[in-house]
Amino acid sequence: MAGSFAELARQADKSRDTMLVPKTALETPPLEIHTLGDEVLRQPARRIGKVNEQVRELARDMLRSMYTAKGIGLAAPQVGIHQQLLVIDLDLENAATPPLVLINPEITAASAGLDTHEEGCLSIPGVYLDVVRPTAIELSFRDEMGRPRKMKADGLMARCIQHEMDHLNGVLFVDRVTDEDGLQKELKEKGFERQDVRSVA
Repeated sequence: MAGSFAELARQADKSRDTMLVPKTALETPPLEIHTLGDEVLRQPARRIGKVNEQVRELARDMLRSMYTAKGIGLAAPQVGIHQQLLVIDLDLENAATPPLVLINPEITAASAGLDTHEEGCLSIPGVYLDVVRPTAIELSFRDEMGRPRKMKADGLMARCIQHEMDHLNGVLFVDRVTDEDGLQKELKEKGFERQDVRSVA
């Protein structure tokens, strides 16, 4: 019995480490990150039916691509894959901190309190603008082993999750920017088109 318990404990540890990939930039990332104006970013993502090694390998490739681009979050639609999968890592300096992998995430509650903060996006490099979002959220999701999970998040983590979940619905952070002058100026400076923004109320 003790042997099987130890084996279970080892498996649990191993599953936690399945997503640990080096947090370093690669010369050639495994996946291309699409940018504003690419129609692929506007298509809604589908739920993942079965969490298997293929899904885990996609998550690892997304992490490798995210670390190469020096980002803290990436959604599958940003790499042209329309599945409900996000990877987030707010601790890029610490190699031992496992990233967060969210499969089929759903926000189950959001705070009434709102917060305004500057956001950027790997799909709109160089553009940084203020976005208003709920300060705290609760969500349900499946982890990289397919287990159902629930979590609460606030601050930067809550904002990052909401930002990445928008990608699953074909929404980009610039769609939520209310400062029209700032939006036009930033987009023009970085070579993006205002017509590619689809404002949401």
